[in-house]
Amino acid sequence: MSWTKSPQALIDLFDKAVPASASVSRRQMFGYPAAFANGNLFIGLHQNDFIMRLSEEDRARFSARYGERTFEPMKGRRMREYVRLPGELLSDARRRASWIKRSLQYAEAMKPKPQSKKSKRRAP
Repeated sequence: MSWTKSPQALIDLFDKAVPASASVSRRQMFGYPAAFANGNLFIGLHQNDFIMRLSEEDRARFSARYGERTFEPMKGRRMREYVRLPGELLSDARRRASWIKRSLQYAEAMKPKPQSKKSKRRAP
């Protein structure tokens, strides 16, 4: 299976949208930009989609507002906590930031993921 690169405009939007926080780190995931809080993915890109992880309550609110927008990177491989942002949020920085803040808070409240041996070797 071959995935396509995210458009540069979407990458630029993502770069501007990543919140500045001590708990946030950025790295690539499957070749796409992603942001993590305490080791937990909370926002990222996949092909033409900007994805975000939300709590069950926030996913229900998001779906009620924007329709069912679950993230399925491969057919039949749904990532249950993740949604794809609709165009109206991509074009509205204020509303997008509000949802990203919820996503970050959810990831920060999760148990931190332990560092892998590989990433521990890279740490200074």
